[in-house]
Amino acid sequence: MNYKIILKVIGNVLLYESILLLIPFGISLAFGDGDSFAFLITMILMMPIALLLRRIEIKEKGMYAKEGFLTVGLAWIVIAAFGALPFVISGAIPSFVDAFFETVSGFTTTGASILTEIQSLPRGILFWRSFTHWIGGMGFLIFILALVPSLGSNTIYLLRAESPGPNPGKIVPKIRETAKILYIIYLILTVIQTILLMAAGLSPYDSVIHALGTAGTGGFSNMNSSVAAFNNPAVEWIITVFMILFGINFALYFQIIKGNVKNFFKSEELKYYLLMILISIIFITINILDFNNGNLNESIRQSSFQVSSIVTTTGYATVDFNLWPTLSKIIIMILMLTGAMAGSTGGGVKTIRIVIVLKAIRRGIDKILHPKRIQSVKVDGKLVDEETISGVFLFIGAHIVISLIAMFIVAFDGFDLVTTSTSVLTTISNVGPGFEMVGPIGNFSAFSPLSKITLSFCMLAGRLEIYPMLIMFSKSIWKKTY
Repeated sequence: MNYKIILKVIGNVLLYESILLLIPFGISLAFGDGDSFAFLITMILMMPIALLLRRIEIKEKGMYAKEGFLTVGLAWIVIAAFGALPFVISGAIPSFVDAFFETVSGFTTTGASILTEIQSLPRGILFWRSFTHWIGGMGFLIFILALVPSLGSNTIYLLRAESPGPNPGKIVPKIRETAKILYIIYLILTVIQTILLMAAGLSPYDSVIHALGTAGTGGFSNMNSSVAAFNNPAVEWIITVFMILFGINFALYFQIIKGNVKNFFKSEELKYYLLMILISIIFITINILDFNNGNLNESIRQSSFQVSSIVTTTGYATVDFNLWPTLSKIIIMILMLTGAMAGSTGGGVKTIRIVIVLKAIRRGIDKILHPKRIQSVKVDGKLVDEETISGVFLFIGAHIVISLIAMFIVAFDGFDLVTTSTSVLTTISNVGPGFEMVGPIGNFSAFSPLSKITLSFCMLAGRLEIYPMLIMFSKSIWKKTY
């Protein structure tokens, strides 16, 4: 185990996180809400630690799967722990456990909150809260890879450990160039959405806050009633469209940039993703017509927004879907588990895994009916190897096991079944709102510290695709031999 390179990467992470804190620090100074000292103290604490870790000399620069997964898991815990300090120091969230939960929710783009009142908080703090979505959406380690010189060979393992979805790879030969391209696309889409929101009537500050939350598919708003507070259909439609766009695999956008428009539309995962959204919108629209007194336009707008918000695991809300009919809530729960596309900023199991599972099940049925026929699973015309198929089922199995264990722990709080189960499902899927107490107008403040830590683990496990968090509990990874 190459511990030195792990510590050096964490040093880089802390350094760039402290630099990024300059942005909310500047905003807090501009608004003069009295929270600037919290960012200043945090940066002063972080800088010496970061510089000390960066000075570690590395003889062997090789990074392999073991180091990659452990580095990502530890790095995300570290950035969340230090990222929580401005909340604690400013007094916005006095409890460190609560602040850690809020920060993990931000960086993992979950959007689950312990805050019961938001609009009275300092604007620098609220900006940092939403900015964590944008930082974590594409991946903080990917951000580091885009900026720093190569950390040695095999840094692909950092990309694989942090990227949302199976089998992430390079879209250009060099990892650093891949990271840069991803972030350039990410930034351009964020800027375009910000401009459109301003054109729709939002202030520059509100526009940036909600563009950051949409881009990272996180859903933190600076308004108590989320996007519904604006009562602006144009804003809702802009956010709806961009939530869907940020739920698409960014590698497909690169295909458009290269001029391969046909490859973009040939993606089976994209077809399943868009079809799932369309069918869900149609069913929910019909199902909530009576809820909206037969108003078709209102039903379409509400269903489109909430479907896009849940399937991309953004978590913004314009209506309390807790009050919707059972069919609509079941569809919402299915979307909550499914999630967006691999390689996007969205969470959930990912559409590509659902596609592979469905095709593998169909192959299994065909084998029973036609034992002598050679069957294979293909996606986009390419053969999916057995290792990938096995990995998908193992991932889903691990997802279920962690969810059940977490539900058992959270159940000690004594809340109802729906609150307990959906609090876990929504955090491990990085969605944000669940049902009942943790619904769109609820929050997680009533949970015990143990439950908040458990749900924080679920958020990290869900964002990092399970294994970087589980691998830390393996005895073999801490052995010096490798």
